Amino acid sequence: MQFAVRTLAPDMSIASLTVDAPDEADARRQVEARGLYVSAIEPVRAAGFQRGRGGKLSLVLFSQELLALLTAGLGIVEGLEALLEKESTPSTRGVLERLLAGLREGKRFSGVLAAQPELFPPLYVGIVRAAEGTSDLPRALERYIEYQQRIDLVRAKIVSASIYPMILLAVGGGVSLFLMSYVVPRFAEVYQGAGRNLPFMSRLMLDWGQFVASHTAGLLVGIAVVIGTVVWSIRRALKRGGIARLLARLPGIGERARIYELSRLYLTLGMLSEGGITIVGALETVQGMVSPAIGAGLRAARAAIESGQPLSDAFDANGLTTPISLRMLRVGERTGEMGPMLTRSAAFYDGEIGRWIDRFTRTFEPLLMAAIGLVVGAIVVLLYMPIFDLAGDMS
Repeated sequence: MQFAVRTLAPDMSIASLTVDAPDEADARRQVEARGLYVSAIEPVRAAGFQRGRGGKLSLVLFSQELLALLTAGLGIVEGLEALLEKESTPSTRGVLERLLAGLREGKRFSGVLAAQPELFPPLYVGIVRAAEGTSDLPRALERYIEYQQRIDLVRAKIVSASIYPMILLAVGGGVSLFLMSYVVPRFAEVYQGAGRNLPFMSRLMLDWGQFVASHTAGLLVGIAVVIGTVVWSIRRALKRGGIARLLARLPGIGERARIYELSRLYLTLGMLSEGGITIVGALETVQGMVSPAIGAGLRAARAAIESGQPLSDAFDANGLTTPISLRMLRVGERTGEMGPMLTRSAAFYDGEIGRWIDRFTRTFEPLLMAAIGLVVGAIVVLLYMPIFDLAGDMS
């Protein structure tokens, strides 16, 4: 792994280094061997392969490049050597060098992958380990690439569906803030010298506009703090599974969120099963990838399967099926093609989720635009109501 080291040279100059080492003690020894004093050292938290300045080389891309080389007839060591030769990023070169060093020591490929858990998740290590038993690593890599692309496709639909509403909210909020902080106070100054009694709602809005104008900086800081708190709370809730519990309680959305999670579960189990991993082993692998509610059902289902129950009955008894998926699981048990049937169940529900997202966005976006229009329109109407009254008196 890599360590970020802050050093002090004999000439009292301070520098920062990145050192590849199996542990912190070895990294310290490497730096001290250069005649430098170590003032601080900590592991580099890597989320994935890095390529270029700030660019990320995903695990899917790594698998695609390695698959292309293996398909061309190269061995695993030759393929990694080829990737190392073309790579110029120090962090990525360090990862590939550690993989090659482990293979040259006689370790299995899955073993050297498992030695870097911050880069290679247990799911990836599991399919590679299963492929080593069947000597079919290229097919295992193909399954993982297809699996990840299907997950990314549904995730991209969800993200793209949320972008336009977020833009609408940002624009609507910005326009409303501009009206309240700049336009409304100007109107308030005009109306104060008119010597007329204003309608209650207009007077209330003008007072609020003057307050916003005089405390704009404080309000902006407050808004930033609120947004930061909300983002922090969402991240914390995601780690603890709170978002999943909240979505499960929402009418209409809760069932779709459950189907989405079951679809991911079936797709992952299908890939592992097709890769040669037993269903009990697959359940153990995916245990840490699901929400607490689904995880509790998985543990109970695994215990039931180990006691001799069929997969369909165990899943049905623990709330891990729908009427359609239950029938498909039973067909898979009769035909002996449980892996492909799990994958087909996931594909069926991916299509249903995609159609529901399209319907939801087509309904929600016009409603959001109408709500923003009503807010802005109400501000404008309340601004001009005194003028309308004056025009009526003059007529």
